[in-house]
Amino acid sequence: MDKDWVLSQETFDALLNWLDPDREQAGRRYEEIRRRLIKIFSCRGCREPEDLTDETINRVARKLKDIEGSFIGSPTRYFYGVANKVHLEYLREKQVQPMPDPPGNSEGVEEEHRCLEHCMDLLSSENKMLVLEYYQGDKQAKIDHRKVLAERLGIALNALRIRAFRIRASLQECVRDCVRRSVH
Repeated sequence: MDKDWVLSQETFDALLNWLDPDREQAGRRYEEIRRRLIKIFSCRGCREPEDLTDETINRVARKLKDIEGSFIGSPTRYFYGVANKVHLEYLREKQVQPMPDPPGNSEGVEEEHRCLEHCMDLLSSENKMLVLEYYQGDKQAKIDHRKVLAERLGIALNALRIRAFRIRASLQECVRDCVRRSVH
């Protein structure tokens, strides 16, 4: 997977056009697919169903030029097939990751917290602000805040999701490496 790949507006427009030539209908189909994917990942017990959904959509968008002329059937089916592969990767990664410290092990929690603070300090001020704002709030307030944040940054909501996903992934990797270094 190409970590540097970013969903451009042009690619997103092509994805919507693949879903339906009518822009309104395409937008509805996109939101329905996104909702269903989140539900699928949630029902499968995934911790970050929205992030896995964004990864699925990104992979479909990245492959669109290769498949749009040859794929026969509903694009929704293709999304579900990609989602299954993303889920399998998630399960493999979950098995490889070390088990968290047992409850009551405050040293492990403190070390993770220290590492998170260290990794947050390594982010650019723009990325630090974005990730802190992106994950604030609960339920509808979080959704509303993300829409405002995307508008303020002048980017599409999906582009905001992708950017936040990438920042979070880099933070998780940084924290994991930091904790490993402190243990050894």
